[in-house]
Amino acid sequence: MPVSLLWAVDVYGRVYSLSTGGQQWEQCRDAVLEFKRVTAVQQCCWGIACDHHIYLNVHSSDVPIRYQEETFENQRWNPMDNFSDRLLPSDRWQWSNITGLEHQPLESFLLPSTNWEWEGDWYIDENFGGEPTEKEGWTYAIDFPATYTKDKKWNSCVRRRRWIRYRRYKATDTWAKVGPLPDPFNDISCGGWEISEEPRGRLSLWAVSLQGKVWFREGIHHHSPEGDGWEEVSLPGEVVQISCGPGDLVWAVLWEGQLIVREGITRDYPQGSSWVVVDSPNPEAGAIHVAVGDNVVWAVTKDNKVWFRRGISSYNPRGSGWIGMIGEMVMINVGLNDQVWGISCEDRAVYFRQGVTSSELSGKAWKVRAQSVMSEDSDTENGPQRAVLEVGACPSSPPPEPPPVDPDVPKPRIPKVTSDSFISEMLSDRKVKREGATTAEASLREADAKSPAPALVLSPSLSGGPGDSQWSNVDLEEAQTHLAVGLSSVATYTLCQEEPYGADEHPLWAWVSGGGCGVDSLTSSVQSMSLSISLAQTAAWRKQIFEQLSQRSKREMDNFKHYEQSVWVKKGTMQWWRDWKPHKWVDVRFALEQFSGPEGNQDGILFLYYNFNEEKKYLHAFINEVTILVPVLNDSKHTFAIYTAERTKQRWPIRLAAATELEMHDWLALLSVSCCDSRGIQGPPSKQALWSVTCKGDIFVCEPSPSLEACPNPTPCDQMFWHQVGGHLRLVECNSLGVVWGVGYDHTVWVYTGGYGGGFLQDNIYTQTDVKCVYIYENQRWNPVTGYTNRGLPTDRYMWSDATGLQECTKANTKPPSPHWTWVADWAIDYGISGGTDREGWQYAADFPTSYHGHKTLKDFVRRRRWARKCKLTTTGPWQEVPPIPLSDVTIIPCGAQSIVEPIPLWAISNKGDVLCRLGVTLLTPAGTSWLHVGTDQPFKSISIGGANQVWAIARDGSAFYRGSVSAQSPAGDCWYHIPSPVRQKLQQVSVGRTSVYTVDQHGNLWFRQGLTPSYPQGSSWEHISNNVRKVSVGPLDQVWIIADKVQGSHSLSCGTVCHRLGVQPMEPKGQSWDYGIGGGWDHITVRGNSFEAPHVRIPLLTDPLPNGPRRPLSFRNTEENGKAVRC
Repeated sequence: MPVSLLWAVDVYGRVYSLSTGGQQWEQCRDAVLEFKRVTAVQQCCWGIACDHHIYLNVHSSDVPIRYQEETFENQRWNPMDNFSDRLLPSDRWQWSNITGLEHQPLESFLLPSTNWEWEGDWYIDENFGGEPTEKEGWTYAIDFPATYTKDKKWNSCVRRRRWIRYRRYKATDTWAKVGPLPDPFNDISCGGWEISEEPRGRLSLWAVSLQGKVWFREGIHHHSPEGDGWEEVSLPGEVVQISCGPGDLVWAVLWEGQLIVREGITRDYPQGSSWVVVDSPNPEAGAIHVAVGDNVVWAVTKDNKVWFRRGISSYNPRGSGWIGMIGEMVMINVGLNDQVWGISCEDRAVYFRQGVTSSELSGKAWKVRAQSVMSEDSDTENGPQRAVLEVGACPSSPPPEPPPVDPDVPKPRIPKVTSDSFISEMLSDRKVKREGATTAEASLREADAKSPAPALVLSPSLSGGPGDSQWSNVDLEEAQTHLAVGLSSVATYTLCQEEPYGADEHPLWAWVSGGGCGVDSLTSSVQSMSLSISLAQTAAWRKQIFEQLSQRSKREMDNFKHYEQSVWVKKGTMQWWRDWKPHKWVDVRFALEQFSGPEGNQDGILFLYYNFNEEKKYLHAFINEVTILVPVLNDSKHTFAIYTAERTKQRWPIRLAAATELEMHDWLALLSVSCCDSRGIQGPPSKQALWSVTCKGDIFVCEPSPSLEACPNPTPCDQMFWHQVGGHLRLVECNSLGVVWGVGYDHTVWVYTGGYGGGFLQDNIYTQTDVKCVYIYENQRWNPVTGYTNRGLPTDRYMWSDATGLQECTKANTKPPSPHWTWVADWAIDYGISGGTDREGWQYAADFPTSYHGHKTLKDFVRRRRWARKCKLTTTGPWQEVPPIPLSDVTIIPCGAQSIVEPIPLWAISNKGDVLCRLGVTLLTPAGTSWLHVGTDQPFKSISIGGANQVWAIARDGSAFYRGSVSAQSPAGDCWYHIPSPVRQKLQQVSVGRTSVYTVDQHGNLWFRQGLTPSYPQGSSWEHISNNVRKVSVGPLDQVWIIADKVQGSHSLSCGTVCHRLGVQPMEPKGQSWDYGIGGGWDHITVRGNSFEAPHVRIPLLTDPLPNGPRRPLSFRNTEENGKAVRC
């Protein structure tokens, strides 16, 4: 889990943050004002200072916040001036937006605030629909508005070009003032990021003013962290506090102690539509505080009792009833995963609610979060010094003598008063002189000798002088008996103390916010957030254990070499998917016989016994002939497949089903170990291994043989042995130095730790999680009577179906991909589908199936919309997370560094389309240290780096780009060169080898870039190689491997098949034909780690000695014997 922050404010108004990877509170030194309250999310933190203004602290990132401003220059042709800015009166503005309705000259663009800065000057966009335009960037049309083309025609009467300028948000890791405000604010709450994923980073910010009004901040998203403006929300009464959850839950507390719930919050209207009043948990003691999360609501009443609201859901935001909880709190805050934080009214410490899970949202118990404060000043022997002064009295006057305390008299109950109350507001305009501090300190020390000093509860602003007295947002502590008289006239001040807490003291907290703190709901204790063992130490420890076990095994085997071979048999019952028609599941007996010879080598045979026509028969397969063991997705059975070389050619494996999931995993683990032992494969994958990922997310590796890339007789693909590695990923990239990175379905980045095991191998190395979306489609057809309805024609697809329309998929019968996945969210409309949608998520078309668009026309008789639901998988594997930026693609230079400290070039693309270069990647630190952002004019989707630091990338519009001047001295290069795509094709993926560049377009065509030379690395043209290609991987030897679709098998076409390009040589880099390997169901492959060339056999001459004479050894070049890989 990536490092996140817990934010808090103490009674002095100081802001602190606690990292999930640290153990001490760290004060925000740049906060020049005292803060009253803060509300945090993962990317930023909002706060209200003592001046009642709002401040924003955006966390710094390796990817800057950039916003693209654009305007269009329009011109019309006339016979006198040719194309000029002389337009017709009915034309659009000379400088306008894309629609032409708004006047947008270059000088009209201003920075939103002082927190922004321009990156550069205006420049012309020379990219149009993925293809380069003329030098001046003009596109032509017959008239405004019309369809534009990059080529000028005889009837082109108008033209336009696009001007671009970027601005960057610069106020990161500092408190930036957000203004102006409509009213002074005293409460604030941020959330709403789960309402919609578009625009990215969208947030909802709710605020409460001193007059009890509620305001909503509009326009907050990734490219505009400050938002655009405030909108007042109508209320049934005066509000004192508000809370906003990650989704559509918004609750508020009224002045009378009742609560109100906001209803009607949607993607298009995040402010909601109406309020509903909910009674307080205790009618005698009204509510003073409320906190909401995803599916929970917590409240605190005036008697400091804590209450939990049951029955909360997106369909019932009001819930059904209150449940009283143990503990007394001043305030409550709900963070990520519905984890709960609170501040105790007894000791002002931060408490964490343990045991909060999706099945038990109320948790089990409170646990104090006792951390010390990180202090730069170690001189804290006497701790903080505090003075209690009477408001309106002279500061130099001594404090009153405390009256005698009678132990039999009960202590009077004193209500808590905050600086937000009317008492503090009446006192805030009084001037308090700071002179005589020494006398006050002396009197305080005398009072300390008699009785302990009362806790400090109010603090003036550090920035305000005697004429500008401000009050921080803190609650008054429970007064002691001798302070019971005149509570409204008591305040506490800081007397010239920079560090108010001693080494053994915990801060006195006033507010806590965990909205950006990611604590796993399964964590039993929040204290265990940081690791005590580093990755390098773990790897060394595992390596040492493996070496010791290997030595022990060798010693034991040496002592028993003289024994004859032994046989070990394991039997069981399973079901087998019969090879011949009619195909069906048949009960069989399954047996594995293993034997070891005198040399210690192990082998075995699989037997499958079945009955056919009352006759006993069997199938068998030698263990050393098994090429792969694959778990298979099945809704009703726990199945797996066994491939051999022959069955790989037929695309028809042996499919078996176990009775339970545990039994299937036991057999898979046993068979996998047996297959590896028979082939002499032990330990983690080598640096030269080939990595692949199935469409299910399982990871497989193959140890290449020396003759894999031999010419003309390479090792056949169907004889390659693949074994599984724990974990779950969407793609994997590697290089010949052993650096391996992976990206999950949720765009989380993982780095390979050098271990092995995980998953069904039952070696729990590291916990790994992944989140993916399951999609179903709602289809409707139009008729003249009712309009669009779910009654289709008899030949139509199902009204609830998958993407193809051939399988019925409803919300009720759709299940997660496998039993290992669990739902983590409800069904929601997906607005991010390609082609766009309308406000309700519908896409329109003339008929099923065809291309869809996001707006309705007169010819559209059908429509569909996509529903998505997230599910989560928790597994294990040799992977550790690389936070915090999610990625969509990653590439590593195939080979290069020869030293363990020499940097290894690694490039990536974030899920937002930003191009990144990873710094600090070495053999010792494969995860690297930081990201370097590389500027682009548009979002990208694929990237690859090859030999000589050649970097190629594909933009989301399908255009190709080459990065110039990339070197070890300039790892990010200097500029992008636009490479024309194949005619009428939009590219999808790119892979670069030592001297070759291959791309795949959106229709599955494979293209080769011709004319690549050191002096002209951009090449000259594209040549079509093959079709039905899903992914391509080019290795350091320019070897080409693909994932192909529609490969003919013995029974049907196979999709997702691993294929190898044969005949690839320096003089013929395109190769000659394809060799088909394992399939189908594969989704990704990378061969960028296999950098050893095949041995070159010298052709014998007539003058060579006869075969029975003395022979010279065969000539090998750059093989494993010399220990050197081919350098790119």
